[in-house]
Amino acid sequence: MPKILRIINRFNIGGPTYNATFLTRFMGEEYETLLIGGLPEKDESDSLHILEEYGVEPLLVTEIQRTPNFKSDREAYKKIKNIIKEFKPDIVHTHASKAGALGRRAAISCKVPVIVHTFHGHVFHSYFGKLKTYIFKFIERQLALKSDGIIAISELQKKELSEIHKICPANKIKVIPLGFDLEKFHENRNQKRLITRNEYDIKEDEIAIAIVGRLAPIKNHTMFLKVVEALLQKTTKKIRIFIVGDGEERFRIEEKVKNLNNIFNGKIQLTSWIKEIDAFNSGMDILCLTSDNEGTPVSLIEAQAGNLPVISTDVGGVRDIVLDNETGFIVPKNNVEMFTEKLLLLVEDNELRHKMSINGWDFVKNKFHYTTLVENMNNYYKTLLEKKKIL
Repeated sequence: MPKILRIINRFNIGGPTYNATFLTRFMGEEYETLLIGGLPEKDESDSLHILEEYGVEPLLVTEIQRTPNFKSDREAYKKIKNIIKEFKPDIVHTHASKAGALGRRAAISCKVPVIVHTFHGHVFHSYFGKLKTYIFKFIERQLALKSDGIIAISELQKKELSEIHKICPANKIKVIPLGFDLEKFHENRNQKRLITRNEYDIKEDEIAIAIVGRLAPIKNHTMFLKVVEALLQKTTKKIRIFIVGDGEERFRIEEKVKNLNNIFNGKIQLTSWIKEIDAFNSGMDILCLTSDNEGTPVSLIEAQAGNLPVISTDVGGVRDIVLDNETGFIVPKNNVEMFTEKLLLLVEDNELRHKMSINGWDFVKNKFHYTTLVENMNNYYKTLLEKKKIL
């Protein structure tokens, strides 16, 4: 029975946690899998309840931290090496940058037969200056040389990794989209909608618009609030705005929201993180994303599964998970005017909102279901193991 050691940066809310959880839980009895990872940072919500929901017991390595730190990184590296020596995996599969750097180094040192890394996103633009970005690219290129497989979560990401950032050749990259448990976003929507709208006192004739994600610079809530301000100036419809999440930008965003609420009579509400996001989404009418950089935004997939039309900036793998003009709109990054125009169109046109909402579920229900993810990954593992004559 092949053994898989799966390593994730940290157990925070997001695609990597779901990906690692479903692959650990549903890969099947033909594999033995151990999942390890770090804890979220202080401004993030932990996702250990997701693992508990699916009966996955991870091994916590608290030294794996998002921010580079020589002492904690060294301790994390040592712990991962010790786990590899004790568990003796046939595959080490790392998820995201820090886990990829520490985990692959340890796997290389321990001569693990198969080493795989998934890029859930990347930090090759919009995060750091030129020097730091160059260093990250150099490290990733060196690690890719010694990896047996590189996984991208979208075709666009594969193109970025191979052609733009030149991390490794395209023939070394396998595209395997993320997978999720989407039924809960689609079932009992009417009942959940009533509960959520009662909880937040959203009237039947009010259109509820949400943005879900970390309150971090890369998510560009500044743009979102500019769009909201322009929308509220132009529409005569009754609007409610919800900002879901938490993070380092919270104080600055709260100040901007306070100023806008003074002008527009308290239309905007910050909710912090919401665990039952399926129920919350059911109470919304439109979901937005204004990021400067993304991998595969989970919030957009979940929204479409819940029959919500979406509007997003054209970043990362968004074009792989949103059908432009069918399940939502995709607009250029930082284009406040066009984003406002498309949001206003959805707000004003009830029939268009309804049409796009129906299209969303049909598009995502199979393509991004965890069963598809598990099947694709299983086939890829077998290919890599056969090359090493392990199967």
